[in-house]
Amino acid sequence: MQPHERISAAIRTANDAGRVGLVPFITAGYPDKDGFVETLKKVASAGDVVELGVPFSDPMADGVTIQRSSHAAIEAGVTLSWILGELKQTDGIDAPLVLMSYLNPLLAYGYKRLAEDCVKAGVCGFIVPDLPLEEGTELRAALNEQGLALIQLVTPATPDARMQALCDASRGFVYAVTIKGITGGAQALPADVTDYLDAVKAAAGDTPVCAGFGVRASEQVSSLGQHADGVIVGSALVEKLEAGEDPAEFLNGLRG
Repeated sequence: MQPHERISAAIRTANDAGRVGLVPFITAGYPDKDGFVETLKKVASAGDVVELGVPFSDPMADGVTIQRSSHAAIEAGVTLSWILGELKQTDGIDAPLVLMSYLNPLLAYGYKRLAEDCVKAGVCGFIVPDLPLEEGTELRAALNEQGLALIQLVTPATPDARMQALCDASRGFVYAVTIKGITGGAQALPADVTDYLDAVKAAAGDTPVCAGFGVRASEQVSSLGQHADGVIVGSALVEKLEAGEDPAEFLNGLRG
């Protein structure tokens, strides 16, 4: 099974078991760089796929919580090279790992070397929020060569034709942003989010759809899970880690 297929398979396995796939997000090396592997294992024990954030100085799609975590991780010396080095030495994690990174760290690392090192580290794919579909050819080719996913994002503002193109290009899953805004918002999800997710599902075909942004409660997970294959939880989880709470307990509680 290729790495990108592991992502889709993990979400489908959750669905076959009668539950929505859970995709927790953490910023790598935060809140405790030395405790990164322990934290990752706890999160992976409760998640079906884990999204690992690569710290970046200007995370423009993220709200204050993930901005804060990214800044602190950078100050602690967390880099893409460090993350991959830690992952290469880590075993016992069954959940597929996806790196969420803005483009500059990937460019600086070099696409070919990045893809090769990610396979060695057990990474299965990437989310790159500031990489437009039309400008992703080079990175996509390098990832495809190693069987890695490049997961595309769609939003409620995405026109139908473009949504179809993004869904067609996405591997692993399609990331359906639920709100018009940044991560971590406390506002209620839009009333028409179910219609939007149904449209994304129709466009995605056999590729799983995971809904993210603004998810904080089990009721939201349950509601979104009726229209998406998976749900992504980020800022709320990072806040629990900041407070010293058990991430696995929080994540398991989201399943209701």
